[in-house]
Amino acid sequence: MTAALRKHRKPVIITTAVIALQLLFGFDPKFCIINIIWLLV
Repeated sequence: MTAALRKHRKPVIITTAVIALQLLFGFDPKFCIINIIWLLV
């Protein structure tokens, strides 16, 4: 479990941050799509 968490730590942190920002500032589809694409690259 710990090894998997270390391997995927950056995407998990980024995803959590994106969700938090979406909740704080309201849903912005363009911002969300840009961040998802950035995660997948």
